[in-house]
Amino acid sequence: MRALRYATATVLACLFSQPALAACYVVYGPDQEVIYRSVEPPVDLSRPLHETLPRVAPGGKLVFSLDSQGCELEINKLPQQPQARAPQRPAQGVRNPG
Repeated sequence: MRALRYATATVLACLFSQPALAACYVVYGPDQEVIYRSVEPPVDLSRPLHETLPRVAPGGKLVFSLDSQGCELEINKLPQQPQARAPQRPAQGVRNPG
């Protein structure tokens, strides 16, 4: 019976907990110019920001808030990320008869 109460409490806690989401993400460049503003995060937030943000905006700062005012007009001046390269096939060599 005790296990059932713990399981029920765990399920209820998961159902009523809210994920931590921001309504607006803004990236400022090194010169304090807004280079990104959107409701979508510019980086993978499952990783630490000090690892991901310098890759997309070197010297930039990410600010996020729960207020979406001003985020209606999206801005994306981030440099384009290089496309993932397909793995190269090994060179086909000429067979040596021998």
